Amino acid sequence: MILADFGKALAQMVDRRFLRVLLLGVGLTLLLLAGLYGLTFWLVGWLVPEAISLPYFGEISWVDDVASVASVLLMLVLSVFLMVPVASAFTGLFLEDVAEAVEAEHYPGLPPADGLPWSEALVDSAQFLVLIVAVNAVALTLYFFVGPLAPFLFWAVNGFLLGREYFSMVAMRRLGRSGARAARHRHRLKIWGAGALMAAPLTIPVVNLFIPILGAATFTHLFHRWEGQAARRSDRTAYRDRSRPG
Repeated sequence: MILADFGKALAQMVDRRFLRVLLLGVGLTLLLLAGLYGLTFWLVGWLVPEAISLPYFGEISWVDDVASVASVLLMLVLSVFLMVPVASAFTGLFLEDVAEAVEAEHYPGLPPADGLPWSEALVDSAQFLVLIVAVNAVALTLYFFVGPLAPFLFWAVNGFLLGREYFSMVAMRRLGRSGARAARHRHRLKIWGAGALMAAPLTIPVVNLFIPILGAATFTHLFHRWEGQAARRSDRTAYRDRSRPG
């Protein structure tokens, strides 16, 4: 069923609201990385002297050139490493638009979701960015020790993070933070598995930029399927009333 929900999300990728979120996320990411590069290049030019004098070697006048080239290479490496998490964080600011588009297309009888204030969405996105960069930085050192199992470690770690983030974002719109936390606990293993499905394409350039949108859309379907069934089993009439048409 997870694959079916992923297929529904993939089929809706041509939705203008999806494409708008994609362009905003990627555009803001490129602007941030360009700004970081400009700042790094300026700091190198300011901190590194044009020439230095060394015993036995005399004056070396190409120090700043070497530092500038090194800064370019460093930023290229960092861009590869940071592109996806930064794009995910920026896209996270607008993922509610994705969830609304999915609900409008597939769940038209639902009442409007309460949503989250933009300030809270900004804080959540910033926290997610710090978390995913920090965890992957630690995992990067472990990849050398697990050898051929490194891809599975990558999928497991990022699947946990992505699943937790996307499901929480979708659930909080309708259940609030405490309700979303309880729902996440009920479905934690399935959420991890669905997150691993989202994490698998992260290593594919360009494709990985679509993952935040596909993740939000997929988990919107999963949330309504999982929690709708849970509501009927436990007679949670509050959720059932919110989901009843008109």
